[in-house]
Amino acid sequence: MKKTDEYYMHEAIKEARKAFEKDEVPVGAVIVANNQIIARAHNLTETLNDVTAHAEMQAITAAASYLGGKYLKECTLYVTLEPCLMCAGALYWAQITRIVYGATDIKRGFSLNPLPLLHPTTTLTGGILEIECATLITDFFKKKRLVAGNVFN
Repeated sequence: MKKTDEYYMHEAIKEARKAFEKDEVPVGAVIVANNQIIARAHNLTETLNDVTAHAEMQAITAAASYLGGKYLKECTLYVTLEPCLMCAGALYWAQITRIVYGATDIKRGFSLNPLPLLHPTTTLTGGILEIECATLITDFFKKKRLVAGNVFN
């Protein structure tokens, strides 16, 4: 039975919640091949002290390892936030077939760039469970501001 984009985005949201619990920016990702999740990941930039440890980058590495090759043809990435320029570049090189994201990243999203950044064969779908994905991000930063405000009071 083929699962829907919403089903897989819910799985990515589960990963984003794991990041939230670790005090990481709550972005989660899953990569699907043949209707099966082959990689799950969430942001680990603070945990690993690595600015490149975005959910997408972690998922690409896990999926390539699972498949035994660097190309993610016939794979779909589900990610809760629109990929940044770095992740879009990595997805280009991985030649992923499809990207589905939840919330648009109005500050750092790759779509802000006027040049096409995805592989020509990659298709893009945005706005899947957008409100739920965006709420995780805004709640995280509200919490951060609240804690920072208490430090100075």
